[in-house]
Amino acid sequence: MAKKKSLSVLKRIRQNRKRYLRNKVRKEKLKNAIKELKKITNKEEALKLFPKVQSIIDKAAKVGIIHKNKAARIKSKLAAYISSLT
Repeated sequence: MAKKKSLSVLKRIRQNRKRYLRNKVRKEKLKNAIKELKKITNKEEALKLFPKVQSIIDKAAKVGIIHKNKAARIKSKLAAYISSLT
């Protein structure tokens, strides 16, 4: 970084910090939703929660928190997990 910080550099630092914190919250929300779904052992409850988790995954992919292929992979694994429940 430049020795003398101009106003644009300071603004960029502020923007990056805001974005970092916002993305961190979104990623935690994603992880918690996936963990919550994996805790459920009842198939009916899991099927009710799955669309909400899917939505969170899709939003994370849309914003760029995760890659779209990773989102598809996560959704596929969760669907397989739900179908394996009794």
